[in-house]
Amino acid sequence: QVQLVESGGGLVQAGGSLRLSCAASGRTFSRYAMGWFRQAPGKEREFVAAISWSGAYHADSVKGRFTISRDNVKNTVYLQMNSLKPEDTAVYYCAATLGANYRHPETYAYWGQGTQVTVSS
Repeated sequence: QVQLVESGGGLVQAGGSLRLSCAASGRTFSRYAMGWFRQAPGKEREFVAAISWSGAYHADSVKGRFTISRDNVKNTVYLQMNSLKPEDTAVYYCAATLGANYRHPETYAYWGQGTQVTVSS
C-alpha cells in the first residue's frame, strides 16, 4: 500500500514557476515508477511526466518547461514547472505504479488527492 500526498500548488502569473512535491509512505518507494498527471475542468486526465529506473519522460506539451525528479531517501517526487502558461491550469495528481506503460493513467494503482495549479494571464 502506498499513500501519496501532493503539495506546492497555488496561483501564479503566466511565466512564473512552481514546484510540486509528492510525499509517499511505505518502505518500497524506490520500486515504483512515479507519474504526474493533470486534469482541467471538463477535460480528461492527461499525462504530464513520469520517472522510473529507466529514465524520465515528459509530455510534449511540457517538454523543456517542466522537469520531474525524485529523491528515494525522502520518498518524494517533484515536478518543477517553469514558464507556466494559462493552459497549464489544472488539478495535478501524482501516482505510483509497478507497471511500465507510464503515459496511461490506467497503469497506476495509487493516486494522491491532487493539488490545484492556477496560472493567470
